[in-house]
Amino acid sequence: MRHVPEPEGRRGRRRPPTYYGVPPIHKPHWKWLIISYFFLGGLSGGSYVVATAAELFGTREDHDTARIGRYLALLSILPCPILLILDLGRPERFLNMLRVLKLRSPMSLGTWGLLTYSGIATLSTAAQAARDGWRVGPSGFLRSVPGRFVGALGAPFAMFVGGYTGVLLGATAVPLWAKNARLLGPLFLSSALAVSSAAISLILALLPGQRHTALDRLRRAETVASMAEMFCVAAVHLNSGPLGKPLVEGRLGRLHLAGSVGLGILLPFALHAVATRLRLPHRPVVILASLASLTGGFIMKYAVVMAGHASADDPAATFEYAGGRRRLPIGEESAPSEHGGGRPR
Repeated sequence: MRHVPEPEGRRGRRRPPTYYGVPPIHKPHWKWLIISYFFLGGLSGGSYVVATAAELFGTREDHDTARIGRYLALLSILPCPILLILDLGRPERFLNMLRVLKLRSPMSLGTWGLLTYSGIATLSTAAQAARDGWRVGPSGFLRSVPGRFVGALGAPFAMFVGGYTGVLLGATAVPLWAKNARLLGPLFLSSALAVSSAAISLILALLPGQRHTALDRLRRAETVASMAEMFCVAAVHLNSGPLGKPLVEGRLGRLHLAGSVGLGILLPFALHAVATRLRLPHRPVVILASLASLTGGFIMKYAVVMAGHASADDPAATFEYAGGRRRLPIGEESAPSEHGGGRPR
């Protein structure tokens, strides 16, 4: 099999070679099931972190934030194993991943991290439900569970679940993802924290009663996380170079810039700023801003995954990335592919 050089560009620069326009790697099959898993896993991990922070460092006014965060963390993590099993096609494939722990495998670490976090989140939520008067299991034992200790114990695992999916993408041979292997994890984690703050704010705003102090603290937390997400998005675009075209061009590029950045980050900030200046009703503004943040967070995960598909389908992108590291003959593997993302043809 031989390389066929393509014509020189307008300025005399030779474009990366392709083999008759055929993509040298298989694009990942991940679509809505995995995109939903990325979003819900991030929402769960972020909600757990926000709830733990409210419990450890908050006041009595943040009690409802901790309660709702605990319940939301469990409810949003419950569908995740189902989504993974449906994507794998056969339940035994998920069970097979629990047979061993490979420290150098993002897929193996992610499976065990998800399992560990799910157990801790279940215990935290059950203890919270028992303290709230629900009859769940051994209520006496659950009420005696040290909530702050369990929350602090589970927070690192929650942050891992919120960000490891970005690391998982970066461990493939897909050019756009591999190029940003060190940025996708922080991007996904910051987005998870922003989205979870918005989700808890939405629930608090829909409940009866006034919780201005708790909502203001959640808004500040969401703003910090959104600014970190904005920084990561900018870093991904700058680091990607020509490989980042799917994120800025065409329908997907417009959706990403308008949805992820405009709707998910800039609009909530603008709504809160205008509401403060014009003294608009607090509750409707929180609801609108939270819905915008949640929608933008989902669009961001969708855009990153689908941009990876476009990157894998572009032969020039594959050779551009491989040429930036070292020249590889067609057929030689350039990155791990144990979980089906970007396998060489």
